[in-house]
Amino acid sequence: MAVSTRRPGSMMVIANVSMFLALVVSGPIAVEAARAFFVFGDSLVDSGNNNYLVTTARADSPPYGIDFPSRRPTGRFSNGLNIPDLISEAIGNEESPLPYLSPELRGRRLLNGANFASAGIGILNDTGFQFVNIIRMYQQLAYFQQYQQRVSRLIGIPRTQRLVRQSLVLITVGGNDFVNNYFLVPYSARSRQYSLPHYVRLLISEYKKILMRLHSLGVGRVLVTGAGPLGCAPAELARSSSSSGRCSAELQRAAALYDPQLTQMINALNRKIGKTVFIAANTNQMQIDFLTTPRRFGFITSKVACCGQGPYNGMGLCTVLSNLCRNRELYVFWDAFHPSEKANRIIVRHILTGTTKYMNPMNLSSALAL
Repeated sequence: MAVSTRRPGSMMVIANVSMFLALVVSGPIAVEAARAFFVFGDSLVDSGNNNYLVTTARADSPPYGIDFPSRRPTGRFSNGLNIPDLISEAIGNEESPLPYLSPELRGRRLLNGANFASAGIGILNDTGFQFVNIIRMYQQLAYFQQYQQRVSRLIGIPRTQRLVRQSLVLITVGGNDFVNNYFLVPYSARSRQYSLPHYVRLLISEYKKILMRLHSLGVGRVLVTGAGPLGCAPAELARSSSSSGRCSAELQRAAALYDPQLTQMINALNRKIGKTVFIAANTNQMQIDFLTTPRRFGFITSKVACCGQGPYNGMGLCTVLSNLCRNRELYVFWDAFHPSEKANRIIVRHILTGTTKYMNPMNLSSALAL
C-alpha cells in the first residue's frame, strides 16, 4: 500500500489574491482542488519505477528514504520527499502519483495520474547506456498512451480526454545528457562528434520533438525544468579534485548554454500553439541562490553531500556503509547528485510563486489559475 506523503502538522496556510496557497520551506500546502498529475523524466523526479527494472540506477535501499513518512526507501533519490511529491501536495492531491510500473496503480488510483520517470535517462536514447534497462523518453510517452487507454476503459474516452487536458505535467530531463553522456568520459563519442554549442543545439532540437509529442497526446499544462547547476554537484567537485570547491567550469558552461535556449524554445512553442502550454522553470538560478549563500537558507554546506564517501562525499553510491550526516536539513545535497528534501522545498516554492527571474512566462500558481 502506498504511503501518503502528507505530514500531520506540517501545513501552514498562506493565501494570496488568486486564492492559491504558496508552499513555504517549513511545509507543503494545497493550492486548489486536486487534478491529475503526470511526471516524466530522470532520477530527480523518479518515484520508484526503476525498482521494477534490472538496473543499477536504483534508490531502493537504505539510507534512501530515511526522512520519508514511512522511513523506508521507495526508489526516490532523496532522503525524503522529492519535487513531484511536493508539487502534488501543492495542487491538492492526497498522494503523489504512483510509479507507472507499480502494481498498486490500478482502478480509481489511476485518476490521480502517474509517474513515468526513470533514473538515468536523457533526451537522447544513447544517454545512460551504462544503466542498460531504463525507461527512455519515448517509452515513457508510449506508457502515457497506454495509461490513457487504461483510464478510458475505466471512465470512458471523453472523460479521459478531459482529465488529461486539465492535468498538470512535470518533465525534468537533460542533465544526464551532459553528465552521463557528453562529459561521461574524456573524449566521449558525443564530444568527438559535436562541439559543446552544437551538442546543446542537438539536445534542444530533440527535446522540442518530445514536447510536441507530449502536447499531441492531449496535455494542457506542462512544467519544464532546466538543467540546473550541473557542475556544482558533489560528484563533480570530487571528480575534478577541486580543493577550493569550485564548480566544474565545463559543466557550468554547458548549463549556461542549455537553459536559455530551452526557455527560447518553449516560448516559441507557445507562440506556435497560440497559448501558454509550456512553462519554463529556471532551476539553475533557483539553486545558484542557495549554492552561493547556503547559510542564508539555513544550510551549513552546499558542497558536501549528506550521504557518500570520498572528497565532498561525492564518490560512489549512497549506501549503509557511507558517511551519513545527522541533520539532513543542513545540507543542500542529499547524495552525490541529488538535492535534499529541504532544497527541493525551496525549488518548489520558487516554481509555485517565483518571479520571472525563476519562471517563464509565469509561475505555476498563476498558470493553474488561468
